[in-house]
Amino acid sequence: MAFDGMMMSQIKYELQTVLKDALVSQVHQPNRDEILIAFRTFTGTKRLLISTRADTPRVNITQNIPENPVSPPMLCMLMRKRLSGARLVDIKQPENERILLFVFDAVNEIGDREKITLIVEIMGKYSNMILTDNEDNVIDALKRVDISMSKERLILPKMRYEFPKKQDKYQLLESTVDMIEQKVNSSGIELSKALLSSIQGISPVVTREIEYRVSEGSDLKSELYWLYGILKDHKGVPVMLIREDGSPFDISFLDIHQYGNSARIRRYDSYSLLLDDFYRERDRYNRMKAKTQNLNRLLNNTLERLSKKINIQKIELEKCRDREKYRVQADLLQANLYRIEKGSESVEVDNFYDPQYKKITIKLNPAYSPAMNAQKLYKAYAKAKNGEIEIAKQIKKAQDDLAYIESVIDTVSRIETEKELSAVRQELVEEGYIKEQKGQKKQNISLPPLEYSVSGYRVLVGRNNRQNDVLTLKYAKKSDIWLHTKEIPGSHVIIETNGQDVGDEVIYEAASIAAYHSKGRNGANIPVDYTKVKNVSKPSGAKPGKVIYVNYKTMYADPKEIKE
Repeated sequence: MAFDGMMMSQIKYELQTVLKDALVSQVHQPNRDEILIAFRTFTGTKRLLISTRADTPRVNITQNIPENPVSPPMLCMLMRKRLSGARLVDIKQPENERILLFVFDAVNEIGDREKITLIVEIMGKYSNMILTDNEDNVIDALKRVDISMSKERLILPKMRYEFPKKQDKYQLLESTVDMIEQKVNSSGIELSKALLSSIQGISPVVTREIEYRVSEGSDLKSELYWLYGILKDHKGVPVMLIREDGSPFDISFLDIHQYGNSARIRRYDSYSLLLDDFYRERDRYNRMKAKTQNLNRLLNNTLERLSKKINIQKIELEKCRDREKYRVQADLLQANLYRIEKGSESVEVDNFYDPQYKKITIKLNPAYSPAMNAQKLYKAYAKAKNGEIEIAKQIKKAQDDLAYIESVIDTVSRIETEKELSAVRQELVEEGYIKEQKGQKKQNISLPPLEYSVSGYRVLVGRNNRQNDVLTLKYAKKSDIWLHTKEIPGSHVIIETNGQDVGDEVIYEAASIAAYHSKGRNGANIPVDYTKVKNVSKPSGAKPGKVIYVNYKTMYADPKEIKE
């Protein structure tokens, strides 16, 4: 992840802007790897989250308040004692490292003022938070490091704090662009790796982006000056990178274009909002991915089985369509019974169905009489004729089942809560795809549709197939507008018009919402059909979520997430 020294410099500037001269009001330790410090500022209370968890190391102002233990840990008690009422006088970042120093002006037990420094090191699994006194001696740390863990750098109470070992790299803001360019060009390795080994505090995603920009026609010196300007003037843009499946995979202080259409960018107003969202969405995605793993396996196996079934049935259907040869042979045998000897294995007769009156050879079962052979062929013709009708029905049913399962897979991909997952499971139980466990009471799961506001109009989105049916066929009024992605699995979307003409702009925004809540959410220019609810109906016996509609129009919209 691109939590590099350059990203840290942007976060440092943001934190300094918000927290400078703020007073510590509370300190909490939700778990062994996190500290939450509440500050009183001129604009209200701000909470600084310091996380040293290996998979989510970060420091930012958070809106998410974790639950605290009943009894505060010893480190939390110590920090409350030393920092309560302290004023944050400065935030420093040494030499573009992934380290921030929060310098506090505090008052000790006897009323003397003292400098307390809270050092936050964001270094993956080696992340840590260390509290030091005015002589830079360690008071305590979230993670103590003794001789059994490291022989080079110990972090223990009363020991002097030492910064991590420096790397032999240039700092972009303190070196000349010409010096860096010369070192990169003389390295003899590919550009992205040369930049990584030459510049302090830069991450692989940033070096690859510079390499990409150079490959698109720019030159290295211009790119280095461009990066220098962003860092010097704090003009970075907080962005999240999101895969096609909707999972967030990286963050940066730059617009990243190296991934092309395989990733989309979401921009934020602050780095704190970015970090909160990134880790919350990544954790939610990973958590729900684990919880939906078995369900997805069942759905994909069902999808594969239905696809194979349809292919086999189509082959059988083609065989049935070749049934006319049985009727022709039966008619020809019937017309030539007097010429066929009993016990014959075949007979050659004139084919009066052929315009050229060519001869045809018909195989016979010698155990049957000529008349019985003809009857057998008539029965084969009748069976094939009836089979064609039945197989066509089976193919149609299997195709409907296939479309339904694809819609459920799309729904599962967008599940965010346990309740939504339970609702989908219950739907599959009622449709017979999942066996209901013995002794388990039938759940009555009630979920409201997702709700948005577009220019004063309510826009409602179904969370699953059953809710789609209720929303469209029971809740919506005949004059409301119904939207759905064209031939793409997705949610039903309703614009509550209140009998008014809502206008194309509102319809486009609703179409963007429909595109976002569909399988096409990571694409662009998605076709969305829309019509009045009165033009939408449900075929008899159709699967949940399946409807037909007439008198519709199609609009192309880019998927857009609109905050509820």
